[in-house]
Amino acid sequence: MADELVSLFSRIGFQESKAREILKNQKVSSSLAHLIQLAGDNVSWDKTKSTLLHHLATLLKGEDLPHDKNIVDAITDGRLVSTLQVTEAYKYVKSAGDNFDEKEMEKSSGVGIKITEEDVENAIRRYIESIKAEFLEKRYKMVPNVLGSVRSLPELKWASPALFKPTVDRLAQEYLGPKDERDVAKKEKKKKEPAKGAKTETKTEPERNMFTEGFLGDLHKPGENPQKWPELMQEHLKVTKGKVFTRFPPEPNGFLHIGHSKAIMVNFGYAKYHGGVCYLRYDDTNPEAEEQVYFDSILRCVKWLGYEPWKITYSSDYFDRLYELAEKLITTGYAYVDHSTPEEIKAQRGVRPDGTPGGERFPSPWRDRPIEESLAEFRKMRDGYYEPGKAILRMKQDIYSPSPQMWDLIAYRVLNARHERTGDKWKIYPTYDFTHCLVDSFENISHSLCTTEFYLSRESYEWLCDVLHVYRPAQREYGRLNLTGTIMSKRKIAKLVNEGYVRGWDDPRLYTLESLRRRGVPPGAILSFINTLGVTTATTNIQATRFESAVRNYLDHTTPRLMMIEHPLKVVIDNLDDDYEELVEIPYKPGSPEFGSRKVPFTKTVYIDKSDYRDTITKDYFRLAPDQPVGLMRVPFNIRVKSVERDESGAPTLIHAEYLNDPAQHKKPKTYIHWVPESEKYKSPVRIDEVRIHNQLFKSENPSAHPDGYLADINPNSEEILKDAIIEPSFYEIEAKSPLNMPFTNPEFSIKEEPGKETVRFQALRVGYFCLDKDSGDKLIFNRIVTLKEDSSKD
Repeated sequence: MADELVSLFSRIGFQESKAREILKNQKVSSSLAHLIQLAGDNVSWDKTKSTLLHHLATLLKGEDLPHDKNIVDAITDGRLVSTLQVTEAYKYVKSAGDNFDEKEMEKSSGVGIKITEEDVENAIRRYIESIKAEFLEKRYKMVPNVLGSVRSLPELKWASPALFKPTVDRLAQEYLGPKDERDVAKKEKKKKEPAKGAKTETKTEPERNMFTEGFLGDLHKPGENPQKWPELMQEHLKVTKGKVFTRFPPEPNGFLHIGHSKAIMVNFGYAKYHGGVCYLRYDDTNPEAEEQVYFDSILRCVKWLGYEPWKITYSSDYFDRLYELAEKLITTGYAYVDHSTPEEIKAQRGVRPDGTPGGERFPSPWRDRPIEESLAEFRKMRDGYYEPGKAILRMKQDIYSPSPQMWDLIAYRVLNARHERTGDKWKIYPTYDFTHCLVDSFENISHSLCTTEFYLSRESYEWLCDVLHVYRPAQREYGRLNLTGTIMSKRKIAKLVNEGYVRGWDDPRLYTLESLRRRGVPPGAILSFINTLGVTTATTNIQATRFESAVRNYLDHTTPRLMMIEHPLKVVIDNLDDDYEELVEIPYKPGSPEFGSRKVPFTKTVYIDKSDYRDTITKDYFRLAPDQPVGLMRVPFNIRVKSVERDESGAPTLIHAEYLNDPAQHKKPKTYIHWVPESEKYKSPVRIDEVRIHNQLFKSENPSAHPDGYLADINPNSEEILKDAIIEPSFYEIEAKSPLNMPFTNPEFSIKEEPGKETVRFQALRVGYFCLDKDSGDKLIFNRIVTLKEDSSKD
């Protein structure tokens, strides 16, 4: 019977996994089967129609409803196109009884009413105008209220919900302009006035950094976080001795990205700045999604950014203690075992049948079961009696509270999954909402720092610690870091990887930390970049070009310079002997003697870039051309074109030149160009197998907003591979010395790196910054880290 229903549901477009999920609710699945039979065999099913039919089945739940075929027909012929319309049609049919009228059903469900984008904008604009004074005063703090209010406007009842947020955001920008300091709440510290007659001393101000100002500068001192049970603070301070205790708690279910670097710096950096300690704690409570490769990568990235965890812990270290507290929660009357389905829980939390929030909330029917019964059921969960989804442990909070974090959150669920560290010991696993605050308490965290999407969680966090009578850490929330022009969703990146759009999770075009490392971005550049942004409670949205500018600035101070030719053009200097050799000393970084210098042989044959030669001279062109000599960098005299050999298309293949080595006739050239010599003795030039030029992976600033999906926004020229590039042999000297670990202007961000392919970095003169790729072995493969700053005058 089950297989027949799966086949039936699949016939209207449901995947087998979804079909089997529907089967878990017998009433819904029987109604859906009935509705499909009513629809008949001549329906052209699509995702919208099958979804709406399933929605109607969730409303019916086995109910025998007269005239249900009228609703089915309206779905299949396209009159009803949204869940709200189906819900309203259902309400009408149910209330009409024998007085059913097709036209009235259509009228009640908004059939034929079309609300355009312009209609939505006009209605929202009218609403904003009605509260304009308050809106202009409170600015962006009002936006969530506006969004909530306009959803309830009667004239927009039948509008597409997808239109609301973008329209409100666009109008907010129009009325208020971009966000500025007025939209970031800052506390001003009062300066103490010196006592009358007291001497004032002039103190040198310490260098500004993110730990002394803004969000982090305003944090409480250890011991100042409030407690419901004051005696617990005394025990906490005995353990911490008044030091700052923080933690970085990643889920080991994916690779870290650029946004996590801020979290790493905030937690490890804040503790380090104040002489405290920071845990690396793996939040490993979801064994279905965790893999060892993620554990390893997380630790590698933390250490790469220059931080050493005080202790490495796992949430699973505390599974026994967490279980004991779960039983305590039950025996004290603050938890119960529930058998509600996910749909029923949503309904209890006020989610209407059409999926919109704001309905009437009500408690679970299992909420008041006897304590002994819940305890026995919880132990049955522990012992594997229940399948996943059949029983959960919920906290008994306040279902009528305005905060969703108090609507009887789930504390434990059944999972049939083997855990990386505990094996098959557990059949039940604690949720984030139960685990996080308690493990913070176990580890005596003084500052539980997280991003603002967890702001509402603070209430449930403190509630749970208080009802269990354990030390309550202080959760404080800061704005996350987002980079535009890319994506950071693990699911979306996985699709890019699995379908071959990129080389892997560490492809240099992505913004995972593994990608940035492979691309050659120095860890100190990331930390310096975050420090310049500071930490506030506002989300920081930064363009990728701004990040690259910070990386470029860091590399400019810390990398040597070499001559690399991307598109070589051979130049033979006819008036030099075949064995001519003149060693030219060139500093690795002019003006920075600490980088040292190297000697490059100037010989009869050299290579220049094709872009450094033209047949004709223009007003703004100063490089090599007939009748226009040019200087070679650090070579004493100029060269001049004598003749040019060309291929069939007329493109230059070889330039015959003359070395103008008469001091009496020497003139300073208009410019100097870089070059690479040909010399068997010095094994020059060094041939490069691949130079990988990485551009932005996506064409727009918001790939996810593309109407055809983010994959349609991929830049087809995001990677260019050059096969003919060459470099001077001094490259091998730089490779042998890498990592150079040259100091940055701010020593705080001079992170000492361990040797790796990516630490072999250099500036290719007039081209960009490069490093070795991890694919290099017998072959020489370079990644471009960032371009040089554009300067049209040099062209």
